[in-house]
Amino acid sequence: MDALSEVLKVLRLTSGLFLEAEFTAPWCIDSAPGREDVRHILPDAEHVSIYHLVTEGRCRAALPDGAPVALSAGDLIMFPHGDGHLLGSDLQLAPVGAELLVEPSAEGGLARIRHGGGGERTRFVCGFLACDKRLCRPLLGALPRMLRVELGDGPAASWITATLRHGASETHAPRPGSEALLGRLSELLFVEAIRHYTASLPPDQLGWLAGLRDPHVGRALALLHAEPARDWEVEALAKQAGLSRSALNERFNALIGEPPMQYLTGWRLALASQALASSNDAVARIAERVGYDSEAAFNRAFKREFGIPPAAWRRSVRATRSRGDEDPGE
Repeated sequence: MDALSEVLKVLRLTSGLFLEAEFTAPWCIDSAPGREDVRHILPDAEHVSIYHLVTEGRCRAALPDGAPVALSAGDLIMFPHGDGHLLGSDLQLAPVGAELLVEPSAEGGLARIRHGGGGERTRFVCGFLACDKRLCRPLLGALPRMLRVELGDGPAASWITATLRHGASETHAPRPGSEALLGRLSELLFVEAIRHYTASLPPDQLGWLAGLRDPHVGRALALLHAEPARDWEVEALAKQAGLSRSALNERFNALIGEPPMQYLTGWRLALASQALASSNDAVARIAERVGYDSEAAFNRAFKREFGIPPAAWRRSVRATRSRGDEDPGE
């Protein structure tokens, strides 16, 4: 049992594998898709991360306000927070919007981009990962705006490339079970990126991923995520994590930035918000399921976190989604 696995059980990751890209130097593109592009590919997405896997050649990537990083074949570059970004052989060139370059996909294949001046060639497979932003918060808060994972040309790069291409065929020629399959492929990609990033963190790093590496805090996190509705007390949690109550509080707070019970409250409310948005279950039933003895106590905690009571929040979320689903052209 580990906390990352427990979080991934409820994340419900979805995937939008959207194109293959081939560029020839010199070139520079603004590769972040517009809101309407994302809505078309992943209409129910609350939070979208963007990734590009370099399958051939080399280039540079940068956030608008950041330093460029060099990429080569086997590198996965991910933008966990969906930030706009540039890709190119020369980032000083005026960027061209990627959405202007997309060619329609052939039946059963990926959409494509071909662009550039005819020089050295670089190829990518690109796509999206989407998840509930509240459930993703522990992970997203621990990840940088731009994450480069150096896979190289070993087995990891080979299976990820094969995974993306298989996912692409499912995206463009869906069959029974495609949705479940794409969710699992997304999870594999996400986990591999996080594992590589976590392994590269310095020993003095703080944050949720650093907490996962700590044998005691990682154990405590896994327990809280495995049984969020349990009537936890710090002493019992500390005993199972192999520390005293005070030592766990101190260590957990230092790495995660808040005490264990405050963290648990946030996770319970994130689970509750997902249930409110995705089901018609009664508020009292959801409150019980995430660990609250009374609906009144749950209502108070939810209002402190979200600003409004759970029933009103549910109505607001559904109204927002309904407006987003409307087609102005109809």
